[in-house]
Amino acid sequence: MSSTHTDKEDMNTARTPAPLPVVLAGARGHGRSHLLNIRRLEERGLVRLAGVCELRPLQAAELDGIGDPEQSADFEALLASTGARIAVLSTPIQTHTDMALAAARHGAHVLLEKPPAPSYAEFRRMADGVEAAGVSCQIGFQSLGSHAVPAIRRMVEEGAIGELLGVGAAGAWVRDEAYFRRAPWAGHRRLDGVDVVDGALTNPLAHAVATALALSGSTRAEDAPHIETELLRANAIESDDTSAVRVVTSVGTHVTVAATLCAEKPAEPYVLVHGSRGRITFWYRQDRVLVQRAGHGPVETGYGRTDLLENLVAHVTEGERLWVPPAETGAFMRVVEAVRTAPEPLDVPAAHWRAEPGESGPRRVVGGVDALVDASADTLRLFSELGAPWAPSTRAEAR
Repeated sequence: MSSTHTDKEDMNTARTPAPLPVVLAGARGHGRSHLLNIRRLEERGLVRLAGVCELRPLQAAELDGIGDPEQSADFEALLASTGARIAVLSTPIQTHTDMALAAARHGAHVLLEKPPAPSYAEFRRMADGVEAAGVSCQIGFQSLGSHAVPAIRRMVEEGAIGELLGVGAAGAWVRDEAYFRRAPWAGHRRLDGVDVVDGALTNPLAHAVATALALSGSTRAEDAPHIETELLRANAIESDDTSAVRVVTSVGTHVTVAATLCAEKPAEPYVLVHGSRGRITFWYRQDRVLVQRAGHGPVETGYGRTDLLENLVAHVTEGERLWVPPAETGAFMRVVEAVRTAPEPLDVPAAHWRAEPGESGPRRVVGGVDALVDASADTLRLFSELGAPWAPSTRAEAR
């Protein structure tokens, strides 16, 4: 018996790797975005959703045509039964380290949601354990997958805006009071004696912090030796909802971030790179960059973005460089640690906030905070230095 196509077909099959089996832990809430992204990559033949770890199994409507993955509340059992090559973790902050290490023990590479851990010690335990297990980990700072980040760094290094004077970031978001009741850990610094550190700077607007550090060229732990924080809250929560931080990097660059969840109006967060002969504004959720410099007209450019799960797949299958390995988030984790160890957030006096209707109920608005957030990015000053009447000069410095 003969066949004229067998050898050719075998060669083609060998060149087409099988889709990598993926387990998703945490498929509701923000995890749904991961579910949809996995479906996109399934359609391209790159991955296969082999398992979903949830306390309550997903219904068919929630899977939305993605197939019939194995489901279990037992993460390790699911890893073992599916033979997962990649684990996507979109679970509460305080679970990140243990779940990442569990995945590593089963030989699964990890895409870990931000913030990677609630403390620097837990971050090191996670990063060191994953490395020792010989698997890779990608931290889910999507903004660091933007092609604008290396482009801006090149502009700065080539002197397009002169000497780098500092980097400021501004995040003014609106969140209803219900936002802080979305999960048992929401709005907490600790829960049952375990660190959570769910604050404006460390979770919802963590991308502003990580992106500002990246554009300053200061991403590793040793790049952030001096950190000052101003943590405040208008909502009846344990953590901060209106805060500012200043990092003085190892080369003396000042990086400030001002963030609030109590804005008068929601705005696109951005990072502002200050130079002696110009400035660069990066709206990181839009991959949009505006360059303004002496002797030139303003130039606005849109950039592409590399999906971090897709990059992790390419890293595993083809050896591509990871965009956001744990080491590149060390400076961010120093900020998390500074927030964790800072004194408890101060209450914004009732005279300086008001209640307004929100989409899901009432929300609290800090008067004038939008302008102060912008002024912080523009001047590299903290709220107290800008004269905010609700921000006394009680900065906490961590070294």
